[in-house]
Amino acid sequence: MRILQVLSYYRPNISGLTIYVERLSRGLVRAGHQVTVLTSQYDKSMPLRDVQDGVQIVRVPVALRLSKGVIMPAFGMVARQLMPTHDIVHAHLPQFDGAGLSVNARLYRKPSLLTYHCDIQLPPALLNHIVHPVINGANHLAALIANRLVAYTDDYAQNSPYLSRYLRKVTIIPPPVEIDTPSAESIARFAQKWNLTSRPIIGMVARLATEKGVEVLLDAVDIARKTLPEARVLFAGQYQKVLGEEAYARHLQPRFAEAGSHWAFTGPLHGQELASLYANCDVTVLPSLNSTESFGLVQVESMMCGTPSICSNLPGVRVPVQKTGMGRVVAIGDAPALAAAIIEVIQNRARYVKSRDFINQMYSTDIAVAQYESLYKELAEIKA
Repeated sequence: MRILQVLSYYRPNISGLTIYVERLSRGLVRAGHQVTVLTSQYDKSMPLRDVQDGVQIVRVPVALRLSKGVIMPAFGMVARQLMPTHDIVHAHLPQFDGAGLSVNARLYRKPSLLTYHCDIQLPPALLNHIVHPVINGANHLAALIANRLVAYTDDYAQNSPYLSRYLRKVTIIPPPVEIDTPSAESIARFAQKWNLTSRPIIGMVARLATEKGVEVLLDAVDIARKTLPEARVLFAGQYQKVLGEEAYARHLQPRFAEAGSHWAFTGPLHGQELASLYANCDVTVLPSLNSTESFGLVQVESMMCGTPSICSNLPGVRVPVQKTGMGRVVAIGDAPALAAAIIEVIQNRARYVKSRDFINQMYSTDIAVAQYESLYKELAEIKA
């Protein structure tokens, strides 16, 4: 089957959405499908056409940025050029171009589906008061026209102001999650590199972004250190020049300086290094603040490496902990509750650890690919 995946940003941009589409696309290629990713050339140094792991990538030049969105005048034209040679149009929302994609897919009689990754919440600004309703309107039009919508969890679909309006069209497919099995040598090498001689180690894997609740973790660690004085945080992920988050990073900089050696940034990690970070942590945290976080792939990655996770009580985000029992769910933005959960999990860690095989029965790229293949086949048998 020939599948056209469409999203605003793709790799090397780092976000849960881009990682999701990368994993799904590579998995579909391994399963024998032809996959093209249509996305933005958000960095002019990137080629307009590329191939990565068998996935064809077509990038469209960006004329203008609006908040975190990108305006690409040629996007519709390129999409229309690609649609005749593909069997399925699979768009990933939120994005500016969702409605246009659904309309064009209908015109070209191509089945279309939308995977809705999260609600959009733009920072307060005059321009964003204009942009926000435009994006929401486009997303709703896209949903009305598309054949099917996909959500990660029923919990998020039921609670999303967007998805809850289209539940009859929604299919639940768990996200593609994969992580290397960390070797003993890699775990030891990572511990030596980051001088992990004092315990416990609290991990957070994310972009340094407003919705991630980093300040809540900072406050919680201050509280937890009264019981666990040697506690340290390893923050893995992009923490410099995060698109749209420069002011947030400047705001938190004094807090990071104050934390001193109890807080370290590793930068983005991949492969064995990322797996070894998880394996070296006593617990990982996902203290997200709003529905722009709909699941949190990182907490399942952590569980696969044998490390419990603590998350905010957000729809969708709480599901992995609830399904696996491998961690705790705490009130949103509640630093004392997060501190108490960190102490509880660390002091009673064996109670929360489950096997990798147990987690793999619920989450994996293979599971996601198989369920998408089934949905694609179903859609291909109907007229758009």
